[in-house]
Amino acid sequence: MPDAAARVRAPSSALLNITAAVIGLAGLGLGAAGAWLVVLGGSWYYLAAGLGLIACAMLLPRGSGAGLWAYAAVVAFTLVWALWEVGFDWWPLAARGDVFFVLGLFLLTPWVARALGRRSAAGVAPARGFLGVVLLAFLAAAVFSWTRDATRIEGTMPAAAAPAAASGNTAPAPPKDDWTAYGGNGMGQRYSALDQITPANVGELQEAWHFRTGDMRGQSGDPEETTFEVTPLKIGERLFLCTPHQSVVALNATTGQQLWRYTPEIRRPLALQHLTCRGLSYDPGSAVRPAPAAAAASSPPAAGGDCDAKLFMPTADGRVIALDPGSGKPCMRFGGGTGQIDLWKNMPNVKPGSYYSTSPVVVTRSLVIVGGTVLDNVSTKETSGVIRAFDIDTGALVWNWDSGNPDDTAPIAVDRSYTANSPNSWSISSVDEALGLVYVPTGNQPPDQWGGKRTEGAERYSSSVVALDLATGRVRWSFQTVHHDLWDYDVPSQPSLVDLRIGSETVPALVQPTKQGELFVLDRRDGKPLTKVHERPAPQGPAAGDHTSLTQPVSELSFDPPALTPADMWGGTVFDQLACRIAFHRLRYEGRYTPPSTEGSLIYPGNFGVFNWGGVAVDPVRQMAFTTPASLAFVSRLIPRADDTSLYVQGKDRPNDSLPALNENFGAPFAVQLSAFTSVFGLPCQAPPWGHVAGADLRTGRVVWKHKNGTVRDSSPLPLPFAMGVPSLGGPMMTAGGVAFLSGTLDYYLRAYDVASGKELWRSRLPAGGQATPMSYRGSDGRQYVVVAAGGHGSLGTRTGDHVIAYALPRR
Repeated sequence: MPDAAARVRAPSSALLNITAAVIGLAGLGLGAAGAWLVVLGGSWYYLAAGLGLIACAMLLPRGSGAGLWAYAAVVAFTLVWALWEVGFDWWPLAARGDVFFVLGLFLLTPWVARALGRRSAAGVAPARGFLGVVLLAFLAAAVFSWTRDATRIEGTMPAAAAPAAASGNTAPAPPKDDWTAYGGNGMGQRYSALDQITPANVGELQEAWHFRTGDMRGQSGDPEETTFEVTPLKIGERLFLCTPHQSVVALNATTGQQLWRYTPEIRRPLALQHLTCRGLSYDPGSAVRPAPAAAAASSPPAAGGDCDAKLFMPTADGRVIALDPGSGKPCMRFGGGTGQIDLWKNMPNVKPGSYYSTSPVVVTRSLVIVGGTVLDNVSTKETSGVIRAFDIDTGALVWNWDSGNPDDTAPIAVDRSYTANSPNSWSISSVDEALGLVYVPTGNQPPDQWGGKRTEGAERYSSSVVALDLATGRVRWSFQTVHHDLWDYDVPSQPSLVDLRIGSETVPALVQPTKQGELFVLDRRDGKPLTKVHERPAPQGPAAGDHTSLTQPVSELSFDPPALTPADMWGGTVFDQLACRIAFHRLRYEGRYTPPSTEGSLIYPGNFGVFNWGGVAVDPVRQMAFTTPASLAFVSRLIPRADDTSLYVQGKDRPNDSLPALNENFGAPFAVQLSAFTSVFGLPCQAPPWGHVAGADLRTGRVVWKHKNGTVRDSSPLPLPFAMGVPSLGGPMMTAGGVAFLSGTLDYYLRAYDVASGKELWRSRLPAGGQATPMSYRGSDGRQYVVVAAGGHGSLGTRTGDHVIAYALPRR
């Protein structure tokens, strides 16, 4: 029988052997992948660390302290290298050291110590001591870096200046008690003139009412991206909103009680990229049109079919319906007795679901101005992106602006069609009736990532802000934010109009956020930059048959994230961080505007955008913008097409004639594969933070403060409330009380911030993703309300819901 000593040695040997095997496997993985990285021109660290772990694995079973010394040397080397590469930045440090730290702690446990001591006590204690010191140093570096944020900017927004001379001051005052348009008013400021809620009392906000629409994602025929993105309107005593499945609902603004509901019959099947309704538009009627602000104080009429005041609802099947705000019944005079207009009239390439308005229409005193979304990256034979103006009472076509025929804006003949496959405007336009201009943000001519056959009109007007004359529809001026756009950097958000005090003069300005992170500040009279814009050299070498612009415009007021480097690669562990570095070196990347390529190009920022349709909020008194910049990298890979029918990226099981066959680009020489740049675990390959809130002084063009924003509580396997800074989709809203609100982050909160400093003041947990823009108004009880929709976003994977929630201060 084996003696007692042998029985003790057996488990000790097994423990050391298992530990050595684990460390050895880790070393082999790091060493092999590290060698690959070296061949690609990357860091030698991983190869060296892998060899060190292999040495440790070979020495540990011998029972001497040499194995611990080897492991301690690897950890010390890792700490020095990590601090040299990323400094005291917690998340990059954690990715580089977490596995080493955990294994090191295990090597210090009594079980390992006893196993080593039984074989050879010599040298074990000093080795354990050195390893403990190294681990303690790593811990100290991590603790020191925990609260640090290298991207943070501390500052306080200057106080509001005294009003300057009134020359050029054309902006109407924002509505005080109501919210009469998607952006608060036609200027798109997302600003409420109410000041009841302040930084001092916002912490007392509580839920005032909670309405469930009953409209949930997952109905038959739904696309993947069914989203609840609505910003309600508030007119008089009523709140008006639309749901993803196209219902229009009227609520009592003070109690949240439903007053009426209208659900149009939507023609199906629809081949939609996503199903949503961002909002409605309101016409106060002929009696009050000369003074729209007066309509805010009056309740809408309750009569039916031949209504004066109207709500306009764009539908997913290509219509605009006019409804009576009092009853919810169609206004039958509009559209020649139908209560609606058909947006498919005179359109080429008619395919159900391939054209529709996801955003609210523009309403002026006499016109309804309508754009629409055209399917991205499906084919080169899509419908037109024409912008049309209709008579606000009858729905008769007044003018049409077609970028393929931009000078002929007279109503098109019955037997003609608009230009096919032209740049569209899927976002929200703004209007300045005093200047007689509507400001239209435009997209691209499909496909997005290859532009070898774009027309002259597309080259001139894509990815631009186009100012159209309200009377004629003719172009007064245009400003292009990207030349020959190959990155899906279409202008995604509503221009915000504000009168800026520059020196002794007040200048009518336009603030345009872009996907690439610019805030272009333009004179809205002529489109000339008020904040300097520079043309900077851009990378060259596009795909076959295409070209790139030699330069691209960059504003001095920009949230463009710094170019990525190998050191910016990240992951949950050193292993996926290494995999991301290998992927980075295998992709083409020459900074922003790297052209898409067949080998795969890294696009940063990606087409999710630094800014998207939520835009920014502008305070006309403080002369500032509250912004929510995000930074996520995407990969764009062109796939050569041999014919115009085969599926290259959708999979063999998808029918060839199905729509939308996204990213196939039928008719173009390339399909395209688009994906977020993520690790094997689904984490972004770039280090956090990925989302911020920031305040910009529009008079000086300076970013005054910037803070990472949001947690990964609702986007990680475990509900860990790590404040890593996450993207948001859905815009901010500001108030005269000095408080901003945002609900669109990937964690489910409505947050309030001090607009002067950016400090988070309050948060309330939402029952679903809040990817919508909040709004504010005064109720009949005199209280200021903040309302947000929480229903989730299909493509972001946030929790679905049908919630509309109102918050207010307690009754006094």
